[in-house]
This record gives sequence, C-alpha cells and structure tokens, in this order.
Amino acid sequence: MQPKFLILLVDNDPLLLDVVNRASRDSFHEASFVQVHSNSEAIIYIHALDNYGPKLILLDIDLGFNQSGLDFAAFLRVHAEGRFLPVVALTIDQLPTTVGSAYRAGISSFTVKPFSFEDWKVYFATLRLYWFSTVTIPPIRFHKLA
Repeated sequence: MQPKFLILLVDNDPLLLDVVNRASRDSFHEASFVQVHSNSEAIIYIHALDNYGPKLILLDIDLGFNQSGLDFAAFLRVHAEGRFLPVVALTIDQLPTTVGSAYRAGISSFTVKPFSFEDWKVYFATLRLYWFSTVTIPPIRFHKLA
C-alpha cells in the first residue's frame, strides 16, 4: 500500500469532508484528509504538529463569521515550517480582487470549488496529477510548540 498524502482542508462547511472523501476515493486514493473549520482551529492544528504533517492545504477564502482564510495563509507564511506548505485556495469567489488578494497572501494556487459530484472527481484527479505526480514537495518536519 502506498503512503498517504495528507491534506489539511480548512473549510467551515461541515458536510464538505464527506464529499471530498467520496470524490477522491477513485481519483486520488493516496489522499487522506483532515478538516478544520476556522482559522483558530487551523492554527491550533499546525502548532500541535510534531514531525510530519500535511503535504498540502486546501483553504477556503470565506470561512464565515467574517473570517478570511487569507489570515491563516498569512500565519503560515511566517511560520518556520508552515511557510513551505503549498496552499491551494478552494473557494467559490472568483472575483479578480479575491484572486489577487489570495496570491498576495502567499497562496500557491487558486481553484474554484466544483459544482457537481462528477466535477469534484475531476478536480481531485487533476489535483493528484499536479501535486502528487508532477510537483516535488519538500518533506517538512514540524516541531511542536512547548
């Protein structure tokens, strides 16, 4: 069995993890997803890591309750180990200002949430091809904060 490709999903939709797990089952079977629902949960998750963590972060820009995922992206960009993590925006808003803000915040790639279940399957096949088969992501070892 191949090693898992751990992906941190930062999104406030409580039903999204189920869709993600089902859609990726065939097209990105190496992926294993962990979901957090807010910036604060994401920061706690990163601070709690000791050794290896996620290889990729899927980040919604709009986390509800006036929270922007870009605040978490900014946190990562100054974190000793987190700054090396690729962060893929996975959001609904495609406005040019949102796209520009995302890249200025250090987002590695900007993607739009698929609409149908079939579109989700294609999304994960493409994500796998690029981030798992094409790109070389450095091994990142996290050190738990005391």
